[in-house]
Amino acid sequence: MFAVIESGGKQYRVEPDQVIQLEKLEGNIGDKIIFDQVLLMKDSHGIHVGQPVVKGALVESKIVDQMKAKKVVIFKKKRRKGYHKKQGHRQRMTSLKITDIHSPIS
Repeated sequence: MFAVIESGGKQYRVEPDQVIQLEKLEGNIGDKIIFDQVLLMKDSHGIHVGQPVVKGALVESKIVDQMKAKKVVIFKKKRRKGYHKKQGHRQRMTSLKITDIHSPIS
């Protein structure tokens, strides 16, 4: 059984007991998050494709960690002008453990 969910404008393929990292979601460690934006789902009854979402399908997850991703270095330079600029960015991330996928038929 798996599902494709949408969060933050991105799509993620998830399965039960899988740990995924996505852009920051509000909440504390141990909080429960429910995704109702399920775009596609496969279970014992077959494949359910949403138009745009599968009605009645839910994905439950639990926040495992709030962290920052690796640093991305931004370096700008104009040759022969003496101009250079170096910046860094660390995206805030949330680590989730998928606990359960609810099918629309069950």
